[in-house]
Amino acid sequence: MDVNRGSPYQRGGQGSSELHKFSHNIGSNIQKISQNVKSIKQLVNQLGTDQDNQQLRSQLKNLNIKIAQTVMNIYTLLIVQYFVVQHYTGGLAKDTNVEIKTFQNYAIPAGEDPRAWQMQIDRLTKEFTQALNDFQTAQRQAAAKEKEALKEAKAQSDAAFFENETGGSALVDLSGKSNKSSQMQIQMEQEELQALQEREAQIRQLESDIFDVNQIFKDLATMVHEQGEVIDSIEANVEMAQQNVGQGASQLNQAAQYQNKARRKKLCLFIIFAVVLAVLILIIVLSTKN
Repeated sequence: MDVNRGSPYQRGGQGSSELHKFSHNIGSNIQKISQNVKSIKQLVNQLGTDQDNQQLRSQLKNLNIKIAQTVMNIYTLLIVQYFVVQHYTGGLAKDTNVEIKTFQNYAIPAGEDPRAWQMQIDRLTKEFTQALNDFQTAQRQAAAKEKEALKEAKAQSDAAFFENETGGSALVDLSGKSNKSSQMQIQMEQEELQALQEREAQIRQLESDIFDVNQIFKDLATMVHEQGEVIDSIEANVEMAQQNVGQGASQLNQAAQYQNKARRKKLCLFIIFAVVLAVLILIIVLSTKN
């Protein structure tokens, strides 16, 4: 019997191609950040000199927005890359589980020592169980980090919204450049919201993969009765990881809803500020004519 027969996951062509693609995109984004940082340093050196003007400050603001957007893209790519790896690993676990069950039920060739074959099966099963346990631990750690990252993202959204709401720059300058900057900021917020929604879908996939690993543990418990207590302990850890992932998905949904509401509030404030400014200009024009 060929216990090393290639499966789609074991051949890994598509998974490897995806990882190379993500790595290339991440490297490209890092280069963009470095280039923009150099430009920012040049602009900062001009602040407070005779070259300091509104155009210079607008360029500096736009570069900061671009860098923030690129950083978000890199973070999203890293998250996607993790899910590609962990989903690929889950596929390997499924294939290995099938191979072990086939190996165990395979007829021992005549003249072979059954005890030697059984020892080999036991050894492979224990090694597989340990690998799955490590995999499950990594999944739980990833879920915890995602939950912490969501808290930080929500805190940053709170701070950014407060700063934009209390700032007076929108009343001072409503020129074409300022409008372009506001549009870029709104576009970045929309992309961040979309990224949160994509991460929510990815976490749901992670939850599904954890269910699959849990089923594999149950199969192993059926095959190896003497390891029953160890398997039960691992299953309990998997269920705990599932609960943590569920909480992470809920946090993602809340963060997405919050960003959507914050974006609508800022649009309303922008419209109100524009109307107030138009009224003030009209009053000044009428007073001048009188």
